[in-house]
Amino acid sequence: MTDTVVKINDLVKRYGDLIALDHFDLEIKQGEIFGLLGPNGSGKTTTINCLLSLLSFDKGRIEIFGREMTPVSYDIKKDIGIIMQNVAVFDELSVYENIDYFCGLYIKDKEKRRQYVDEAIKFVGLEDFTKFHPKKLSGGLLRRLNIACGIAHKPKLIILDEPTVAVDPQSRNRILEGIQDLNRNGATIIYTSHYMEEVEQICTRIAIMDKGKKAAEGTKDELKRMIKNTETITIEILDLPDKVRKQIASLDHIYDTGFENGKLTVYCSGGKHNLLRVLDVLQKNELSFGRVYTELPTLNDVFLEITGTALRDKED
Repeated sequence: MTDTVVKINDLVKRYGDLIALDHFDLEIKQGEIFGLLGPNGSGKTTTINCLLSLLSFDKGRIEIFGREMTPVSYDIKKDIGIIMQNVAVFDELSVYENIDYFCGLYIKDKEKRRQYVDEAIKFVGLEDFTKFHPKKLSGGLLRRLNIACGIAHKPKLIILDEPTVAVDPQSRNRILEGIQDLNRNGATIIYTSHYMEEVEQICTRIAIMDKGKKAAEGTKDELKRMIKNTETITIEILDLPDKVRKQIASLDHIYDTGFENGKLTVYCSGGKHNLLRVLDVLQKNELSFGRVYTELPTLNDVFLEITGTALRDKED
C-alpha cells in the first residue's frame, strides 16, 4: 500500500500554441493538507481538471491512490470530494435534499446515506437550516452547504478550490477549522486560495506554480528560506548620520538599508542576532532611538519574489 495519494509525472497540456502545463510533476502524500498556489494563468485549474480526468492532456501520467487515473476510473473517483470556487448546488432543493442528492451519487445504502448526510450537516453547522433553500442562505452558509455536498460521502481525497471567497470572518474560521478536522479524520486535502494567511495557517506543504511549471515546493518555513530577505528590521530614529548607516550596511548578512521619515529599515539575508548587532552600532555611536520591531518574511513575500506578482494582484 503506497502512502502517495497523488502522483503527477511529466504532465504536458497544450491549447494550440499555449503551453498550459510544461512537464509538470507533483507528489502528495497521505494525510497532507497540500497548498497549490499560483497567479492567474499559472496552470492550477488545468492541473486540477487533468487530475480529475475532466481534461485530456498531451503527455504524462497521473496516479491517484497508486492507480492510473482515467475518465472511466469510477472506483477512484468515488473516493474523491470536490469543492470548487463556484458554488454548485440545486436552488430548487433544500439544504438537506442537496446534501442527500450528492451523497446518493456514491452511497446507495439508504440507512448509511441518512447517517452520512446527518453527519455532514452537523460537521458544517447547518442543523438549523436543513429546510432552507440555497437562495435564503448567506454567502458563508452557502459555502458551508457546498462543502457538505462535497464531503458527505467521506472521500479520502478532497480538493478545495477557494472555499472561503466572499465569506465573513466567522464563516471563514469555521470552514478552516472544518478542513483541519477533515484532515485529522484521515482525508488528504488539496487546497487553493488567494488568502496567503489561510495557506500559512493550515497547509503542511505548498507548491507554487508559475507559467505551467512548479516554481518552488516545500513547507512554509522551507519556502521562506529560499528567498533573499529573511528578516526586515525597522527602527524609529530622528537622525542617522551617513557614516553610521554605512557601518550598519557593512554588517554581515545585511544586504540593504533605507532611511526615510524618521525610520531606519534594514534588510537581512540569513544570520542570527541581526537586530542586536544593529542596535549595538547605534549605541556605540550614542544615538537614541524609539520603537524597534522586526518582521520575518511572509508566504506572500515568497510568492512575490518567485513569481514577480503578489497573489492577490491576480484573480482566477
